[in-house]
This record gives sequence, C-alpha cells and structure tokens, in this order.
Amino acid sequence: MKKNEIKDNANWLLKIMLCVGMVFNLQFSVHAQKTVLNGTFVGAEGGVPLLVSELQGDRLVPSDTLRTDDKGRFKIERNSADEVFLVLSMMKEQSPVVHVLMLPGEKVTMSLTYRPDLNFLQVNSVKGSDNMTMYMQYNNMVAASATDPAAKSAMPAAVEKMLRDNPNLLMSAFLVTFFEEAFDDYVPLFRTVRDGTVGAYPNHTFVKHIDQKVRAVLAVGDMAPDIELPGPDGTMRRLSDLRGKVVLVDFWASWCGPCRRENPNVVRTYYRYHDKGFEVFSVSLDNSRDKWLQAIHADGLVWPNHVSDLKGWSSAGGRLYGIMSIPATVLVDREGKILARNLRGPQLEQKLKEIFAE
Repeated sequence: MKKNEIKDNANWLLKIMLCVGMVFNLQFSVHAQKTVLNGTFVGAEGGVPLLVSELQGDRLVPSDTLRTDDKGRFKIERNSADEVFLVLSMMKEQSPVVHVLMLPGEKVTMSLTYRPDLNFLQVNSVKGSDNMTMYMQYNNMVAASATDPAAKSAMPAAVEKMLRDNPNLLMSAFLVTFFEEAFDDYVPLFRTVRDGTVGAYPNHTFVKHIDQKVRAVLAVGDMAPDIELPGPDGTMRRLSDLRGKVVLVDFWASWCGPCRRENPNVVRTYYRYHDKGFEVFSVSLDNSRDKWLQAIHADGLVWPNHVSDLKGWSSAGGRLYGIMSIPATVLVDREGKILARNLRGPQLEQKLKEIFAE
C-alpha cells in the first residue's frame, strides 16, 4: 500500500466514524473502562521528560510526552475497552525502555529507577497487575544477567519456568519472544503460551503473532507444503515437480555468511547422492537478483532448482515454512513428507547414507 493510499483510507475511515459517531460513542461508553498507571521514577524528583509510545494494532506509535513532578511521580490514564500496551522511554538518545501492559479497568502502581551503569530502566515494585508483576520479574532478571555471569547462564531456564507457570497471562505472549531466535528449540513453549492465551485474547497482536508461528511449524511426517517461485530465468519452479526424489529444501541468501560457509557441504552431498535420487531445491531470501546469481556461480551450486521472489525475509517460501533464521533446511522424502529439519554437514550426510542404504 502506498503512502497516499494510507492517507486516503484514513480520511475515509474518519468520515465513517463521524457519520456513526453517536452509535460509536454509545458503544464506547458501555465497554470502555478507565485504566490508570501511577508511576514513580526514583531519582527523577527534579522532573524528567518521558516519551510514551502505544501499541495500536500491530504498530507502536508515539502517543504522548509527560514530565515527572517534584517527587518523581507521573500518571497515565486511558479509557479503553482493550488491553493497553505502552513503552516508556527517556527523552534522550539510546534511551532504555520499560514496557507496560494493563488490562481494561486496572489501577497499576509502579516504581522504577534509571541505572546509568547499565543504561537500563529497572522496575522496583508493582501493585495491581499480575501481568506487570511478571514483567518486573523478567526485568530484574535482565538487570542481574548484565553483571552476573551465573545469572545470565540461568536466565533462559528461569524465563521458561516463569512462562510455563503463567501460560494464561497476556504478558507471557509478549515475553515468550525472548526465545524468538531459538524458536525451533522452543516450539512446545510457544504452543503452551499460545494455548493459554488464545481463548481470552484471540485478536491481540502478541497472541496472533505466536499463533501464526506455531501454526507454521511443520513436524516430521507432515506433508511438505508446495513451493512455487520463479527461477533465475523467470520460469516458475515447483517443489512438487521433484516428487519421487529425496529433496533438501535449502533456505539461504547471498548475504548470509553461515549459509555461504555451509554451501560447500551441500555441493559435496549433492555430487555424492544425486545419481541415487537426491535433489536440492534452493530458496533464496535475497533482495538482489544480481547478488543471488553471483553467489550461485561463485559457490558452484550446480543444481537447476533455484528459486526466489527477491523479497528477503518476506519471501513467500520462507513464510510458508515459518523460517526465522538461515541457513535452514527441510529434508523431504520421495512421497513429499518431511523427514527432518535443519540437517547440515555430517548430520545431513549420515541421514542420506541411511536413506540410500550405503
């Protein structure tokens, strides 16, 4: 959508809202509740400006500025029928942030401190909200891990336990993203949090995000979704056209260092097993056609099955398979079912050795 289209749609929506204003206001008065955050910024008694950003749909939008009073106090009020998610930051470059999640009608009290040694906003106390009490625990773990190697080492397990103990809290759907980069290793945890929150908050941005991630998980034994994307010459190529072969679906990109370092292993494996019925179907997450083709040539990726829509992380193939990091691979059997995920180097070669009974 173009910028002018966004503006036109916004104007159209405003007109509609004005036309039905009486009905809207009546509904709003019935469902909206006053939600209040009473905050104290310890050490900011002289008055410190704060920026307030608010989650609106799936976007974080700056919505307000405020200043602490002579006792470091500040207050934020919202009239809303929905959950309120705010991000507070100091009005300075590279400011740390603190997250606030409140349910409709809650009256939350919070105390926080700026720690210049860590450039960190630490939450000291919370009252009136289970979600924010949980966030305080997480916030304090982060602070401790910054200076204590033992706390840093213990933090993943501690966060996981906290989430498993509180799967129904909406804050869990936000904090589970602590494990986003290791999603494949924490799928059961994401599923637990999704199952715990989707009933009460089916349309919340956080819940929809983890629900989509969990739904995109492909397990061993599932049918591999078909990928149909253009090759270097523009010809459409389909994964399903390789049915009857054992296929390595390889997600990579020219700009990905680990992918390029893994490519010699894939090439060696291809030469060894191709005559036995092994194929590689390479899905590039590149944006540049020239760099994509240069990398294919430079790395000697001789198989013909190269595809890309040149949309980077928005690649249709990557989204279809829930790819969050690369290199990533999916091994597909002759019937089109998933045999394994993320096999590389010796692991891939050992699996192919078993399949082809060497």
